[in-house]
Amino acid sequence: MTHELIAAIDLGSNSFRLQVGRIVNDQIYPLDGIKEPVRLAAGLSSDKLLDVASQQRGLEALRRFNERIRGFPADSVRAVATNTLRVAKNAPEFLIQAQAALGVPIEVIAGREEARLIYVGVAHSLPDPHRQQLVVDIGGGSTEFIIGKSFEPIVLESLYMGCVTYSLRYFPDGRIDKRSLKAAELAARRELQGIAQLYRRTGWEEAVGSSGSAKAIVDVLEQNGLSESGITWEGLERLRAILLDAGRLDRLDMAGLKADRLPVMLGGFAIMSAVFQEFQLERMVFSEGALRLGVLYDLLGRYHHHDLRDATVSSFIDRYRVERRHAEAVGATACHLLGCLEPEALAGDHPDRLFLSWAALLHEIGVSVAHSSYHKHSASRLANADMPGVSRMDQARLARIVLAHRGKLARVASIDDDSPDWMLIVCLRLAFILHRARDDRGMPPISIMRNANGFSVSLRKSWLKKLPLTAAALEEEQRQWESVGRSLSLELGDGVPR
Repeated sequence: MTHELIAAIDLGSNSFRLQVGRIVNDQIYPLDGIKEPVRLAAGLSSDKLLDVASQQRGLEALRRFNERIRGFPADSVRAVATNTLRVAKNAPEFLIQAQAALGVPIEVIAGREEARLIYVGVAHSLPDPHRQQLVVDIGGGSTEFIIGKSFEPIVLESLYMGCVTYSLRYFPDGRIDKRSLKAAELAARRELQGIAQLYRRTGWEEAVGSSGSAKAIVDVLEQNGLSESGITWEGLERLRAILLDAGRLDRLDMAGLKADRLPVMLGGFAIMSAVFQEFQLERMVFSEGALRLGVLYDLLGRYHHHDLRDATVSSFIDRYRVERRHAEAVGATACHLLGCLEPEALAGDHPDRLFLSWAALLHEIGVSVAHSSYHKHSASRLANADMPGVSRMDQARLARIVLAHRGKLARVASIDDDSPDWMLIVCLRLAFILHRARDDRGMPPISIMRNANGFSVSLRKSWLKKLPLTAAALEEEQRQWESVGRSLSLELGDGVPR
């Protein structure tokens, strides 16, 4: 029996949460959870900048999380950030401090990737995941909508509306009146109109709510006798009357309404009411599973080498009709060179080897758009497409490496001098040159090592002498590295380079 601890950290727009789980026979049993009501989205200004106070609240929470996960193996912890850190212009600067405070890398995930992970978490907590479910997750800055069945999402969407942003926009002083409530609901309904028809056409057998806003509404409805079980349209209407009668948030005195949810309750209520109206719902059940549990199960897949990212890469190869045999040959040579530079990267799950392998497999997806400057099209696809399992930062890294696999290195000259990306780029560029003829020549007799200001490449002289085009390309490659202030020396010998 396997017993392992894994942890997920969710940097949400309203709360930061840490969940620790134990793996027992490929199932995850939650052990420990910590919630910090950071309300990051409340610190987002009109020009999309996080203020100092919200950043400080976030950093303090992450330092506390650091104490709990200290000593965990690096590959047993995954931290993801959602909407507020997707849109904040100063998110990169904050993330540098946040990663130092937490002690592990933080991935900013795209909206649909957030939706996928939410569904994974919800599906693993449902009594019958094989029914077709509509899952609605109202977060602090965005709301995710998923229809799925049997652990697989069918339709995914993320809309830019959340309990924090709507509470601040429509109820800034805590006053509750018909006009403000109607304005908030209409705004949410306008957002929903773009997806409601597709979702109703796809259909579902049960509607499920997840995360804080849904939990808060369920608690209030059930504990005050407004609903026997879950969220109902009748219960929401009865709650609306109570809210309007109170007139102000600070006058609300209801069982189940926790102090930390009070400031964002009205925004969450308005969005939930709009969801019921646009999706024509009568009832919604609540699921304890959400983003954190989804991250844990996704991490479990990686832990047992069922990495969704591999499936995504394979899907892209099929979608863009990549010549797989050639891409794999480029990848094999690139990874051989990486092993020369970083022997520990030969491990199958080493991050640098994974990224280099994926970049090699995907470097030609842009050919489906146009052969001219195809590397730019490849990079654009990788930077902007939905890639399940791949974070925004990882997509950007893949796009950067693929963009640099040919042509002018000046395009990526802004990469930090000590970034490992330079190592991946030199491996991929050399592999691309050596396999450009597509002649199934196999593994070239080549090795590489670092030198004082770059890299030193060793090749068998007799092999290269038969390939004048390759020799010319390598000379041009040396000039490209000189253009970014680095050296690429070429040493030719009679033996087999090692």
